[in-house]
Amino acid sequence: MSTQLTTKTQELKALLTGDRMREQFAAALPKHLTPERFCRVALTALTRTPKLAECTQESFFRCLLDLSAFGLEPDGRRAHLIPYGNQCTLILDWKGIAELALRSGLIAKLHADIVCENDEFAYDLGEIKTHKIDFKQPRGAMYAVYALAVTKDGQTFVAVMHKEEVEAIRKRSRAGNSGPWQTDYNEMAKKTAFRRLAKWLPLSAEFRDALDKDDDLVLPEREAPKAARAEPLDPFNGLPEKAPEVVEAEFTEQPSDEPNESDILLTDTLATVGETTDAATLTSLVEDANRNFTGAKQTMLKRAINERAKALGFEWSKAKGGFEQP
Repeated sequence: MSTQLTTKTQELKALLTGDRMREQFAAALPKHLTPERFCRVALTALTRTPKLAECTQESFFRCLLDLSAFGLEPDGRRAHLIPYGNQCTLILDWKGIAELALRSGLIAKLHADIVCENDEFAYDLGEIKTHKIDFKQPRGAMYAVYALAVTKDGQTFVAVMHKEEVEAIRKRSRAGNSGPWQTDYNEMAKKTAFRRLAKWLPLSAEFRDALDKDDDLVLPEREAPKAARAEPLDPFNGLPEKAPEVVEAEFTEQPSDEPNESDILLTDTLATVGETTDAATLTSLVEDANRNFTGAKQTMLKRAINERAKALGFEWSKAKGGFEQP
């Protein structure tokens, strides 16, 4: 761990153990959670995921304050704190969402499960007829998931999704390639089914507010790409040595805290750049930079691609119109 990261981690730990944050958590937490325990769990999350220290303090504590208002802990079971660029994002688990739903007092029973090749499963006209599992043999590959809720007045609600539907949502998720989507896929699949089910349930405004605060949001569909250019693109043509000072001015000017579609697309693409290890993908990202962005956003993305290429030892070939390994 670098010295700078260690310093940031120590600063966050000091703030977490300080009286000011403990008082703020105490004001929001329900009676069944103490601020001391909540801070200890947050410290554990910080230790488990050191990159959280690279996030802005504002985003880190915003997630914690949201969790304290919901009465959930960032324990990695009901809720996750995931670094996304320099922003701390809050990802609610299926178990956390289920806990909030049961607290509403309107739900008598909740159940969610994956369906595998060797399970006996029948779904007909909105009703799950049977789901039997033989635990004496391997269940096989997962191919579907469902969530079921029974209200206290006896109404039953069901949502069933094929794995292809879940995958389509995961790929468009802000955290689809990291965090619980990678470590706890089945649980996130259950959550996806329950989020669909929740649209039909008579749940409280507080519950729906918790879903809105969940940062595992689906990215908006991208517009159809423009026609590719006839000539090879040069990602470094006119690229300034230093990042422009007006980057912030070209980002969303909306008064809302929600990023606009262009901001989300840029963040998503920057994350892809950081995970890319092959020249072909980097070349396609250059096309994306020229096709989807202009001004400071395009410059920022090109600089990131350039730095990633240098780190991997790739060079831009004008003749081939792409990166290659020398």
